[in-house]
Amino acid sequence: MALKATIHKATLNIADMDRHYYADHHLTIAQHPSENDERMMIRLLAFALNADEHLEFTKGLSTDDEPELWQKSLSDEIELWIELGLPEEGRLRKACNRARQVILYAYGGRAVPLWWEKHHNKLSRFDNLTIVNLPPEAPTRWRNWRSAIWAFRLRSRMGTYPSAMKTSW
Repeated sequence: MALKATIHKATLNIADMDRHYYADHHLTIAQHPSENDERMMIRLLAFALNADEHLEFTKGLSTDDEPELWQKSLSDEIELWIELGLPEEGRLRKACNRARQVILYAYGGRAVPLWWEKHHNKLSRFDNLTIVNLPPEAPTRWRNWRSAIWAFRLRSRMGTYPSAMKTSW
């Protein structure tokens, strides 16, 4: 018998003064059996940083032609495509061709600079691609959901995010 996803519930209170976006989001997050807690929390972080009434989680790990999160227009065009981890260049190329804006939240410790060295020549041509390098110690500091969500809430209300998350290559 195949393992089933673990279902988690979360409520995010977003007060993003930079984008003038204020809303509560009651989320149901399915954690794939092969997904670890770190990856699930990074999905939640990506949602919090890009919160919008049309942003939604996709099938994620179980589907190759969908991102972790996306935001679609009313005419079903992909406005925002959000990836996590260190995907292959081809996947990001496909995303950049399908979506108006693509954001990659890269994580993986020492593997991130190696990944960037391998792919930066091909990826730098995409004007609609933003890569955010998450610091390797950030997810391990989250003891539980409550402390992580509190950190998002506090930073979002202040209108700033940790400078380490705005790393440029």
